Amino acid sequence: MRRLIFSAVALLVLGATARAQDPAVAGRCATPDTIVFRGATRTADASLRGDAGLVAGPVSYRALDRAIKALHATGQFDDVAATCEVARDGGRTALAFTLKERPLLGAVDVAGTDHLPRGEVRDRVDLLIGRPVDPAQIAHSMQRIDSLYQAEGYYLAQVRPETTLVSGQVSLLFRVDEGKRLSVSGVSVTGNQGVPDKDLVAAMETKPEGFLWFKKGELDADKFAGDVGERIPALYSSRGYLDAQVLKDTIKVDRGRGKALVDLTIKEGPRYRIGTFEATGSRRFSSEDIQRFYPFGEQPKTILGAAKGVLRVGRTSDDASFFDQARWDDATRRVGEAYANEGYIYASVRPVVDRRRVGSDSVPTVNLRWEIDEGQPAIVNRVEILGNDITSENCIRNQIFVVPGDIFRRDALIRSYQSIGNLGFFETPIAPPDTKRANDQGDLDIIFRVKEKRTGNVNFGASVGQGAGIGGFLGFDQPNLFGLCKRGSVNAQFGQYVKDFSMTYTDPFIRESQVSGTVTAYHSQTRYYIADVGQQTRVGGQLQIGFPLLGSRFSRVFLSYGGERASYGDSGLVSTINCSIVSCKRETMGVSYEHDTRIGLPFPTDGGKQTLSAQVNGLLFGGAKYTRYTGEMRHYASLAQFGGGELGSDPLTLALGLSVRGGAVFGDPGGFYVSQKFSLGGVQYGEPLRGYEEFSITPRGYIENSSGANTAQPASFGSAFYTSTVELDLRVNQQLNFDMFYDAGNIWARPRDFNPTRLFRGAGVGASIVTPLGPLGLDWGYGFDRTVNGVRSPAWQLHFKLGQLF
Repeated sequence: MRRLIFSAVALLVLGATARAQDPAVAGRCATPDTIVFRGATRTADASLRGDAGLVAGPVSYRALDRAIKALHATGQFDDVAATCEVARDGGRTALAFTLKERPLLGAVDVAGTDHLPRGEVRDRVDLLIGRPVDPAQIAHSMQRIDSLYQAEGYYLAQVRPETTLVSGQVSLLFRVDEGKRLSVSGVSVTGNQGVPDKDLVAAMETKPEGFLWFKKGELDADKFAGDVGERIPALYSSRGYLDAQVLKDTIKVDRGRGKALVDLTIKEGPRYRIGTFEATGSRRFSSEDIQRFYPFGEQPKTILGAAKGVLRVGRTSDDASFFDQARWDDATRRVGEAYANEGYIYASVRPVVDRRRVGSDSVPTVNLRWEIDEGQPAIVNRVEILGNDITSENCIRNQIFVVPGDIFRRDALIRSYQSIGNLGFFETPIAPPDTKRANDQGDLDIIFRVKEKRTGNVNFGASVGQGAGIGGFLGFDQPNLFGLCKRGSVNAQFGQYVKDFSMTYTDPFIRESQVSGTVTAYHSQTRYYIADVGQQTRVGGQLQIGFPLLGSRFSRVFLSYGGERASYGDSGLVSTINCSIVSCKRETMGVSYEHDTRIGLPFPTDGGKQTLSAQVNGLLFGGAKYTRYTGEMRHYASLAQFGGGELGSDPLTLALGLSVRGGAVFGDPGGFYVSQKFSLGGVQYGEPLRGYEEFSITPRGYIENSSGANTAQPASFGSAFYTSTVELDLRVNQQLNFDMFYDAGNIWARPRDFNPTRLFRGAGVGASIVTPLGPLGLDWGYGFDRTVNGVRSPAWQLHFKLGQLF
């Protein structure tokens, strides 16, 4: 007790003296003879003396304070106490530091992580195993975990550290009570006059919770930051408020209810009108050409614009005179694309928005300008193809529209990329092409990278069935024969009552030219159970030659010549055809035109296909003398993409498809009327019209059928038909597609009876998937014009299709 009192007095004397002067002071405890450390088992005294920075001799108050702080700073001790000790004989004095060591960290873990990945939460713990446990670092790790949960919207999450002492070391567990994700109960906006609250909330990704299950209103810190920093300012700038600011963004949290109120304060500023416009530096395009990209002022009326006007969607006449930053940015991008398509990929289009106040009323106005630096056009130096281990390079180069020595065009590069994908020989999505600068002049090397996939298939097997006996089948189909883009297929089906053989060979580039050729031979015996058509046996062949039209890569003219002989079974509709009375032989000469710009096959999302064909039968020999004409037009337009639209991505695509198909037969096709005339209804025979049974629509109108299965009759066929389809497709990828459709069509006994004002209508939904056996699809159609006993009775009809796509 005496020693403690003496030590306290000595320290007080030492402290009082230190305040008066830093040098050594009078008194024995102010000048210790030695320095002693007690309680340190992991650190040597020499290291501690170095950390403390003290030696025997005079000690000031400030030096002692610095020594205590330095020992704390080592992170090894929970407590450091300094005392002055005097020997019993009153001789030597010692400055003693009593240290309390921190335990070592033996293990660290997290628990209770259900909503977030455990590893992600564990990475937020910044503690080292084997080091002393620092409470400040534990608190910092807890704060890091809490910040992670807040960023994901879990503002109610709580983190508790739990320690366990094992073999002298501490095991630390961070136990997380995640709670539920904070829900936004509402958004409060003040200061907005020109933009309504509902428009602001519609532009935000942070939305209040709603009654429906998918309107959860979950708060995401990243999305909220994007709302405040990007989406709200972008909305205002698109309406002419270029100076708009979000002055305050506050999230008021009610932890008891797990709700949050988003409070925004906005300063809108003035609304800018459109002033003058000019473009400088353009030599490649004239002023009139550049003016066409200008997004303001009088614009040509488009079909889409007219539709928006009817629906009152888009800018109103009152808004037309105000600046729209989004439209201005889009127009600037399109000017840059126009230059890139002409080879000026290094062109710079700098948009300038000059804010001014005009007139005595100081009306806020923006004068707009494009400052264009065209540079030099880029020339294609080389075109390389990598990854084609099977497919020949020439085969791929025939799909490429950029050629060495030509001016680089961005649209030609994109079209080349799409055409390579249309081949169907490579895994999709294909990697985007690389463009590399080849020299100091800015010329480009273009590299296409592909990855081969398995093409073609071999099918074989055996079957046994009642009425068909024992049979088998063998099939081979290869769209990339020998890796040369040639197509070959051989299919055989044989049995007691079945003899079916067909062989086709197609060369799209005969002898490396642009001339294509197809040879087909077949002996086909087919039993149509649909509507009791019956069994047909057809033997024949055809040769077809194709030529590019005026050098076009998309348009071709085909000339064909072939012959066919038919015979029929003794049951079903075809049993009524007597080949000794009507001709069952025909010789065919045909010409057809095809223009195909579709992309995204087999489920197109853009482009179109137009086909016109004329077929003359019996010109030289053969008893069936007639002519047959058909035409088809298909167009597709991409409406929206989900999941990225850059080259190399495979987004979900919403596309609109329009198609029209028609045909007419002049003359008597004799015994070939079941295949050369037209039938309508269903999807499995003849011309498709969903929502109706097979053969249910005839030149005499709709055939009522209470049993659900129609029987084909000679009167079911017509010599003219017309169908049209509107489809809204959701293309998931190249294997899966969903659609909504509206069909309309009819057939007539004679071409001169054609009347497009009387059409049978159907609508519904469908899905198609590409399988190794070919396309497989289901359609559920609603026939609006079905009747029962002369009374209109619309109904649903399920359709199954294999080997065809609409």
